[in-house]
Amino acid sequence: MEWARVESLLVSLGARVVEGRGSRVRFELNGAVATFHRPHPDRHAKPYQLRDARQFIEQAGVLP
Repeated sequence: MEWARVESLLVSLGARVVEGRGSRVRFELNGAVATFHRPHPDRHAKPYQLRDARQFIEQAGVLP
């Protein structure tokens, strides 16, 4: 899955994006905070990034 799709999902849920230095990006949602590194040069999210994004969404209290 492309990382841009993960970011798009988080933003659509209402997450605030805070750009960091280099490839670092932080998301804030309902009091939960998660920091990621955008994958490069490959645009695809790694399995651990997908897992961490899911945990962040759950910590923010967003349920399916």
